[in-house]
Amino acid sequence: MPAAAGASTRNVTVSALEDALREWLPGQRWYGGKGKAVTAVRIEHEERLSGGEELRHVLLHVTDEDGGTDLYQALIGYRTGDVEPRLKNAVIGDVDGRTLYDAVHDPQAVGALLVLLAGNEKLSRLAFTATGELDASLPPRVMGAEQSNTSVVYGDEYILKLFRRVQPGLNPDLEITRALAEAGTPHIAQPLGWIEGQVDGETTTLGLLQRFQRNATEGWAMATASVRDLFAEGDLHAAEVGGDFAGESERLGVATAEVHLAMRDALPAGTADAQESASTGRQLHERLDAALAVVPELEQHAAALRAVYDQLAARTEPVEVQRVHGDYHLGQVLRTQDGWLLLDFEGEPARPLSERTALMSPLRDVAGMLRSYDYAARHLLAERGDDPQLAYRATEWAERNRQAFCDGYARAAGKDPRDEAVLLRAFELDKAVYEVVYEARNRPSWLPIPVGSIERLAASATSEGDDQ
Repeated sequence: MPAAAGASTRNVTVSALEDALREWLPGQRWYGGKGKAVTAVRIEHEERLSGGEELRHVLLHVTDEDGGTDLYQALIGYRTGDVEPRLKNAVIGDVDGRTLYDAVHDPQAVGALLVLLAGNEKLSRLAFTATGELDASLPPRVMGAEQSNTSVVYGDEYILKLFRRVQPGLNPDLEITRALAEAGTPHIAQPLGWIEGQVDGETTTLGLLQRFQRNATEGWAMATASVRDLFAEGDLHAAEVGGDFAGESERLGVATAEVHLAMRDALPAGTADAQESASTGRQLHERLDAALAVVPELEQHAAALRAVYDQLAARTEPVEVQRVHGDYHLGQVLRTQDGWLLLDFEGEPARPLSERTALMSPLRDVAGMLRSYDYAARHLLAERGDDPQLAYRATEWAERNRQAFCDGYARAAGKDPRDEAVLLRAFELDKAVYEVVYEARNRPSWLPIPVGSIERLAASATSEGDDQ
């Protein structure tokens, strides 16, 4: 069993390590403070995961230039001399005569995590838990599409998600996935184990191991392939193209509703009154205020957005609320030979844990998926330039699939989300505002997509208001 270590690393001083990490962190895809320098790094805890000095698990308190503080986890490898070529891009720096590197890219290092899970090992402040027998000999590989987390696939059997930015407590992804597995829903990847640590006296989720879906296709890839087929047949309508996606969208709507029903039964649920609707409206206004500080160009749409938010805030009818996915889009679903699976129930990682675990209307997830259909059509349109016919086809494709998704959802849920037009529009606009900020910070070339959606949704709301 690997031995635990103390709070300092032999031959590598803590201050030198913190200095190296301060320079390295802003360049990582999963670093949350996009565009912000790191002013301070403090090692919260450090623990050896191998028999020697080669591999350490580290929790880091990171302060950015605006004074914001977040907690991150990292696996750090130590080598004397140069690392092999495959690890060159993972180097953190040279410290006290040793090369430090991001060890999630080292097969031997991430292989050690599976060994610890298979053995249900307990270290000083880390605990590795498996729900059943695991094959610890499977070869690991890091998935290339690293976002706010890092995922490692073992053979074609398991996938381990390491939560890079950590908040004390139980991560919603582990909480909800376990609850749905116990409820017997077929629309999730089965949890096989998890990694936990002690942070500020709380048992905190650090990683989640699930069954890997070896022959599955991501919803985003399927949807964008359908749009490409449509654009290649410029004289055909979306329903006439061989790659029509509407049937899959309807089945996805069914799966989404069935998961929502299972979450309602397995986890806390309730009803929001008029006071809570007013509070939700204020929250949407506050998010818009924060977005305007980042993207001032939104100001021209602010009045229309606030009018929709005010409609939600004035609602007096009760709203059913429950635990939801929280960050739902086509990149969070997989199509397997047996049907659709929903993934990544942690919500928007940048939000506080208390917000991500709050009871919300399931229409927030519906709105997120409807926004995703718009993205799938319009990000490909942006690559084609100004083509009015393709723009018409993109709008037609998005609307066809949005309606198909809602049709499936309504059939399974017993109620149609389109009947709650005010709620649905407000949540779509809130999601689009979130996307504006995300794109401004990460993919400025994609910024016109959510901005265009805000224009269309706001215009639709104004038009409906004039008709009443």
